[in-house]
Amino acid sequence: MGEFVPWYGLYALLFADHGLGAARISSLLVIWSVTGFMCEVPSGAWADKVSRRGLLILSSLLHAAGFAAWTVFPSYGGFAVGFDLWGVGGALASGTFEALLYDELAGGGSAGDYAVVIGYATSASEAATLLATLSAAPLFAWGGYGLVGWVSVGVALTDALLAASLPSAPRAATVASSDDQPPMSYLATLRAGISEVTRVRTVRRGMLLASVIFGFTAFDEYFGLLAGDRGVSTASVPILVSLTVVGSLVGAALAGRTARMRRRTMASALAVAGVAFAVGVLLVGPGLSGVLGFAVIGVGYGIIANSVIVTETRLQDAIEGPARATVTSVSSLFAEGVSLLIFGFVALGSQWWSMSTSLALLGVPVVAAAFAVPRWLPRAD
Repeated sequence: MGEFVPWYGLYALLFADHGLGAARISSLLVIWSVTGFMCEVPSGAWADKVSRRGLLILSSLLHAAGFAAWTVFPSYGGFAVGFDLWGVGGALASGTFEALLYDELAGGGSAGDYAVVIGYATSASEAATLLATLSAAPLFAWGGYGLVGWVSVGVALTDALLAASLPSAPRAATVASSDDQPPMSYLATLRAGISEVTRVRTVRRGMLLASVIFGFTAFDEYFGLLAGDRGVSTASVPILVSLTVVGSLVGAALAGRTARMRRRTMASALAVAGVAFAVGVLLVGPGLSGVLGFAVIGVGYGIIANSVIVTETRLQDAIEGPARATVTSVSSLFAEGVSLLIFGFVALGSQWWSMSTSLALLGVPVVAAAFAVPRWLPRAD
């Protein structure tokens, strides 16, 4: 949903073109994350009470408005407004699509196919991101940032139409109530979701692990800047960044095959991902070294993408209460917190280190997270 937007391959370069350094870009990303942070859980409980399909439509419309703000007002203020709108739209969609899909499959007795379906859906999303990244350069050459921006708005509006075609699976809160019990109120739904997270150890640990690993996907916000910092030509940046998208695409596509892997296997894979990410960052440079570096980053990023789906699938299977979207929104809330820590670290680190050094150090928490997998990852059913 919503991934074929050419801005995804260009906005880091747009920021740089307007004289924004790493610190100001990080501040914009913090605005984005804080907005999502504040809206995550309330919107998750909302998704357990109203039409999830309707929320996905609204999410796409907000994305379109955000891209329009970037296009009409290409300044720090315009970017901030756009990121605010994107943050709210992202919070509305976060966990909503996954809950809709899981309940739709569960309603048909096919909950076990969730990892396969969400893996292919994520791969399709990554393929769209790859196409968008590669389309940014020719669009910019033909019509500048204006053309890229308005095409992005148009694609986001098309995404809203696609969301309208989705089925409307029964919400867990509705299914859980019987004829003798009225549907749960908004506050009761919110309390039920938070209670399951805090009281059920398997759900709590799975939620924390899923949020940490998903938070690592915030690394990609800096790939364009990394390439520029290491002397890669502007024209080559979208192509090199696309290698990381290919990694995510392959990793997501394999999720159906790895969904039931042993916890120690996933721990080892995640440790390899952290090392590959750090090594790849340090290898990036002009020419072939840029291709090699981003290819290695893509390997690590693909493992992370696969781990995200495996962990979130195990979490979906562990949820038994009536507020599925609320629980997944709590996970997204913690993931936003991880993203904030990443953005803050890079913003502060840029005062003393190069972009490549700051990003290479982010491989350390990936390796550290691997040690939590054997205990925190819920067992496969």
